[in-house]
Amino acid sequence: MLDALVASSGTGAHPHVRSGALSSGAEAMRNLADAVHFLCLLHGRHPGVIDSAARKAVDPASRPWLDEAAEAFAEERAFLTKIASAVGPMPSTQGQAQCEAAVAAQRRALDMLAESDRHGCAIGAAIALTLDWRTIRVLLDISAQRLDMAVPTCTLPDLRDTARLAGTIADSAAVERAMTFGAQQLIAQHSGLWDLMAARAASRAIS
Repeated sequence: MLDALVASSGTGAHPHVRSGALSSGAEAMRNLADAVHFLCLLHGRHPGVIDSAARKAVDPASRPWLDEAAEAFAEERAFLTKIASAVGPMPSTQGQAQCEAAVAAQRRALDMLAESDRHGCAIGAAIALTLDWRTIRVLLDISAQRLDMAVPTCTLPDLRDTARLAGTIADSAAVERAMTFGAQQLIAQHSGLWDLMAARAASRAIS
């Protein structure tokens, strides 16, 4: 179910990503640079979604997966930060302050999600992040390759272990609903980010 959610509504399904605006054309590198900087605003700070979910976890079955995911995402965060440093300043775009404020609000929403006391909510968000990050990582890899940077191996938990964890944690209808809610909210924030990136790209195109 979480796989289906990410496939239908996640980063890979967003029109801005599917359009090729981040992978081809004269503006692709500027669009990538924009995305990298805003991804840093959303996910570049510690503690993140997975770290907070790990701190809140009460189910022993989730501990190995969360520890592995948190360690791996620390590496992803470092990779993202390196790209943001190498790619140069954020592309000048109209409404910059409002855009940064919008992503700061998204970040606060993710913090609240990952700190939720509703059993299953935080782990659902963490799982959705690791699933959707696979597509985001493709975009980061494209950026790194264009900057002649080494691309490290992504060590986030594999799909089999993630599916096994989700099946173990979702041991009641209430927990399943909470996990789904957490995942939906995480994906909604990512979708909002890509909406913003599309609007910024369009604004640069006409300015």
